[in-house]
Amino acid sequence: MSPSNQKKLDYYSETENRKTRDDLKRAVELVNGPRIAVDCGCGAGSDIAFLRSNGYKVYAFDIEPEAVNRCKTRFASDSEVVLSQDSFSSFSYPKSSLVVADASLFFCSENDFTNVWNKITDSLSPEGVFVGSFLGPEDTMAGPDYDRDAFWPDVMVASEQKVKGWLGDFEIESFTEHKVSDGKPGERAIFWHVFSVVARKKAESNN
Repeated sequence: MSPSNQKKLDYYSETENRKTRDDLKRAVELVNGPRIAVDCGCGAGSDIAFLRSNGYKVYAFDIEPEAVNRCKTRFASDSEVVLSQDSFSSFSYPKSSLVVADASLFFCSENDFTNVWNKITDSLSPEGVFVGSFLGPEDTMAGPDYDRDAFWPDVMVASEQKVKGWLGDFEIESFTEHKVSDGKPGERAIFWHVFSVVARKKAESNN
C-alpha cells in the first residue's frame, strides 16, 4: 500500500466516530423544512450518523471509493442513506433543506467551484441551511510544504472577503475564523486556518 493510501485510511479511521461539531448541531436546529440533507465529501460517515439520528434522509457522496465503501458497509441496512461515488461537479444535487460541506470544499477544483457553488445554492430550498468550511491563506495546506501527492492535489484557498462574497444569497448565521496549530508527537505541526460558516438561504435569492 502506498503512503498516500495509508494516510487516507488512517484519516478515515480517526474520523469515523468523531465528535459532532457545534456548527452542524446549530445548522440542524435552524432547519425548518423537510429533513433532507446532502453531505458533500462524506468521508467515513460521522456526519451521516448524526444527521440520521436527527431524522434526516441523507444523500451523501465522496470521490474516494474507500470512503463510499466504508459508508455502504456502515449504513447497509438504512434505506434513508443514499450514497454515491462522485466529485463536487459530477454529483446531482437533490432539493434539500441542509447542505453539509465541512473540510471538503477545500478539495474542489478552483476552476469548478463557481459551477459547484451555484449547484449547491440552487439545490437548497428557500431558507435552507448551508454549513461548511473554507480554507484560509495561512493554512499549512495553502503553503509550499503541503504534500499534495500524499493527500489531495487540488486545494482551494479563499480569503474572508471572497467567502463572504460567495454568500450573497444567504443570511450568515455564524462566521468563525479558526487559527490553530496542531501536531502529533514526532510530526511536523500543522497550522489550521479555516473559516467555518452557518448560513441560511434567503427566501428570495438570485438562484
